[in-house]
Amino acid sequence: MTTIAARATALTKVYGKGDAEVRALDGVSLEIGSGEFTAVMGPSGSGKSTLMHCLAALDTVSSGEIHIGDTNIAGLSDKKLTELRRDDIGFVFQSFNLVPTLSAQENILLPLSIAGRQPEAEWFDTVIEAVGLRDRLGHRPSEMSGGQQQRVACARALMSRPSIVFADEPTGNLDSTSGAEVLGFLQRSVRDFGQTIVMVTHDPVAASYTDRVVFLADGRLVDELHAPTADSVLERMSQIQLRHNRQGPVEFQDAALAGEPES
Repeated sequence: MTTIAARATALTKVYGKGDAEVRALDGVSLEIGSGEFTAVMGPSGSGKSTLMHCLAALDTVSSGEIHIGDTNIAGLSDKKLTELRRDDIGFVFQSFNLVPTLSAQENILLPLSIAGRQPEAEWFDTVIEAVGLRDRLGHRPSEMSGGQQQRVACARALMSRPSIVFADEPTGNLDSTSGAEVLGFLQRSVRDFGQTIVMVTHDPVAASYTDRVVFLADGRLVDELHAPTADSVLERMSQIQLRHNRQGPVEFQDAALAGEPES
């Protein structure tokens, strides 16, 4: 049986009150299996980023439960939440979030340094080899390309061997070649290292690197797709758009299929 790395049960997230109320999440239940690469997709405003932020303990829910492994995060103190995010959760963001004054190696090891822990030498070498950055470890972010910076961010996310990594549009600021390098590394980290990754994306090409795609619309989980291809993802998104009478998302997905940089 597949171990569950994260589980959401009947999640709701409500902003505002009365006429101004917005239900960003509306009863979402979802399980993320360990060692799986899952993409979360949906039209703009569907709740995909809100879901990721709640699962990653970066935001709170209005109701429902979230478990990371066997831990119910709703019952954790601020200190325990900080420890959970530090030790069990890795993050990769669209904007890289590297410290500009630190070298690549220092950025990669920063979470461990903050925690007062030393890196495992063998694991450090394995990750650095996998991201192909050994000759760039002494360089600062300004001396690296966008793709190299994002690979530094990916290595940083994996260095503490978290139980799950959340990636929010990790290729959004990259050209198609650099994006493919980053996605290839994320895919290998799942297949070779057994890492669990949840990635929010609007790009069907990016989603095609994953094992499963879950689709949100209007704050609800409406569909999922296993062993996705770029074409099958785009087709499913088109069907969802028609069902929910939304306009716009397919246009930039077509651009992604054509290999154009994401906006």
